[in-house]
Amino acid sequence: MASHAHDDAHDAHHDDHHHELSFWEKYIFSTDHKTIGIQYAITGLLFLLFGFCLMMVMRWQLAHPGTAMPVIGPILGSLPVIKDHFPGGVMSPDGYNEFGAMHGTIMVFFGIVPIAFAAFGNFVVPLQIGAPDMTFPRINMASYWTFFISCVIMLASFLVPGGAAKSGWTSYPPLAGIADLGPAYHWFFNGQSLWLTGMIFNITASLLGAVNFIATIIQLRAPGMTWMRLPFFVWAQFITAFLLLLAFPPLEAAGIFQFMDRVFGTSFFMPTGLVVQQQLTDWSGGGSPLLWQHLFWFLAHPEVYVLILPGIGIIAEVVANNTRKPIYGYKAMVGAIFVLGFLSFIVWAHHMYMTGMGAKVATFFQITTVVISIPSVILITALLLSLWGASIRFTVPMLFATAFMPMFGIGGLTGIPLAFNTVDLYLHDTYYIIAHFHYIVAPGTIFAIFAGVYHWFPKATGRMMNEFLGRVHFWLSLIFINGLFFPMFLQGMAGVHRRWADGGGADLDHLTYELARPVLHWNPFMSYAAFLLGAAQIPFIFNFFWSIWNGRKVGRNPWEATTLEWDAPSPPPHGNFDKEIAVYRGPYEYSVPGAETDFTPQSEPTGSKTPVVAPVVHAPLSAH
Repeated sequence: MASHAHDDAHDAHHDDHHHELSFWEKYIFSTDHKTIGIQYAITGLLFLLFGFCLMMVMRWQLAHPGTAMPVIGPILGSLPVIKDHFPGGVMSPDGYNEFGAMHGTIMVFFGIVPIAFAAFGNFVVPLQIGAPDMTFPRINMASYWTFFISCVIMLASFLVPGGAAKSGWTSYPPLAGIADLGPAYHWFFNGQSLWLTGMIFNITASLLGAVNFIATIIQLRAPGMTWMRLPFFVWAQFITAFLLLLAFPPLEAAGIFQFMDRVFGTSFFMPTGLVVQQQLTDWSGGGSPLLWQHLFWFLAHPEVYVLILPGIGIIAEVVANNTRKPIYGYKAMVGAIFVLGFLSFIVWAHHMYMTGMGAKVATFFQITTVVISIPSVILITALLLSLWGASIRFTVPMLFATAFMPMFGIGGLTGIPLAFNTVDLYLHDTYYIIAHFHYIVAPGTIFAIFAGVYHWFPKATGRMMNEFLGRVHFWLSLIFINGLFFPMFLQGMAGVHRRWADGGGADLDHLTYELARPVLHWNPFMSYAAFLLGAAQIPFIFNFFWSIWNGRKVGRNPWEATTLEWDAPSPPPHGNFDKEIAVYRGPYEYSVPGAETDFTPQSEPTGSKTPVVAPVVHAPLSAH
């Protein structure tokens, strides 16, 4: 009773010093890490949907080249800015390039990274380490709003004359340097320049977030939360933050240089003697297009692990909770992500075998690319072995987690042949690459994102998502996502190029490329699978928003989990916890022999023992 009285007095004292927040302070310009995490999640999910819609329009063009897409085609053909790319509602090659470039950019930089890293990291990490908030709450808010500005700029690029960027999501010069030639060539308001501006803001937001995550995990751990008591998800976010911090600055510098090439006429990446439309261009020249590739891929290969590591962290939490046993090889998994993070910085040039690098340099990157598969195998093997002998609860999060493992395995194994330059020279820029990469990030990382949404939704809202709709969403997604991506391996091995706007030909009697004949029939099949995959997301969208207000109410720990976030109320209040938090044990003490229940929370004292207190420096919360 005395303890409750003390808590009540503490809460009253707390309220005296925190005025009631306005709507704008609480939900829009909030410094609360949970609100910022939800802002990132909603924005990222909307961009995932938008990027997916761009892909479905492209898939219609590949299934039925030269035919207007029902309903959507005439609408696109009537819009003032992009109607030139959809004459009569039919997608032109320029329209295909535009949608392709923006699909890749939006899905990676504006969808998956904001959700997997920023949204889940912001909401979950402070709760899992027992912190009251992020170390720098105002920088955290600035991170989201810088990201939001980048979103506005990227969307605005669709509305300028000539439409959005068309030089691929990699923005390779010299093509990216000469895109949108015309009266506005040396000016700001064209698609490619806005793409660069949006990316510069996007990268800045990621850097702000990365610094905040590193500082928070180092400084704000609860008493007793030693390094090897951290949940694996926190380790994954920690390494991911370092990848962003070290890899994004080279790309930001490169983006600024390419922007100067376009707007101010410099030649960082523009070569001497470039002829465009039979006319010598007026660049001073002397730049190197290959320099852009080095700077881009020095970021973009660690970026692959920025996509993957948070997803594996989510899967580890879900697997431990639903197998009711500790993760197999926790320390080996932590060591593996350290090795993986280091190696990710010395494999980038395997994307550049086509540039004609020497045999010795190619050999180095072939070796490091093969070696980097070892920590990835350790991670996926540990997760698979965690299933052995377990009493598995096949909840909706666990369905997505178990599907993640073989899907990620397919993506990883199909990448090994690409490590060798002799194979890559043939498969480069074919649909094999698309299939390999998408198995990593679609049934891989995006399935992990869905697992995380279903798993932590009750913590964020105090309500459960509907189980039946979740299962419908899972099974339909699993079937159609394989129908979409697996045939791409077959097309890629036949040599079908990823940038053919008609997929190789209108039909078997009107081929653009004869080599596509044996595999052309897969185009309609994959496209219909894409449309059905889009329809399969409708149960999730309805379930997500309906459950916010109408889902079954739950308490603090509906999953009977062990990590600290489940000690907080659902949803957590400002400051996160309504009691003192100390850590006495590791993160996954499930089914401990002799325990009264099959889960022992980290915050439960171990008899008379006191926790090992780690040095903790708590940064003051901003005054809300």
